[in-house]
Amino acid sequence: MRYPWWRLLFFCCVASVPCYWLYLAATAALGPDPGKVLVDNLGQGALVLLLASLAMTPLRTLTGWSGWIAFRRQIGLWAFGYAALHLAAYLYFLLGLEFSDFAAELVERPYIAVGAIALMGLLTLAMTSTRWSMRKLGKRWKKLHRIVYLTLLVVLLHMLWVVRSDVGQWSLYATVAAILLAARVPAIERRLVRISAKWRDEQTAKKAENNG
Repeated sequence: MRYPWWRLLFFCCVASVPCYWLYLAATAALGPDPGKVLVDNLGQGALVLLLASLAMTPLRTLTGWSGWIAFRRQIGLWAFGYAALHLAAYLYFLLGLEFSDFAAELVERPYIAVGAIALMGLLTLAMTSTRWSMRKLGKRWKKLHRIVYLTLLVVLLHMLWVVRSDVGQWSLYATVAAILLAARVPAIERRLVRISAKWRDEQTAKKAENNG
């Protein structure tokens, strides 16, 4: 395993955030409806982590450092973890563990159904993120994992329905998502590769001049 200490540090940081939110809720620091705040924070955290996982490939392209890819799977798994906690918090704080009400919510509230679809997409990605799955699926693995792009769009739709008129923060997430998706267009990706190569050549030339 590459970069074990960095992986451990990332694990501790990401795992501590929900604990901190729970602490704030317990100390009445999240306002009059801490349960809803926790649900919203966990949902947004899942989206941020999903965007971060998708940023790893463009960052590798731009910097030429393959280490970004070493963290992609870990970040993606945490995106699913936060999404699962988002659902658990919704069931506990907003539905009071009345699971019979959840079926009605799926029918009556479209954004809940869309969120469930997004969670299933993240679950599929998480379950097939192992090396065993990569070997078993072969070339089909990459095709399967392209559903991450559709999942991202579904997550954004879910969030848009939740925030409704207050779309300021949603617009920021949507803009980042658009940039990350655009970076995967072959013509743009080739352009990024040329920019990265030119920048590295310039840095190498500067080092050679300084050493000379």
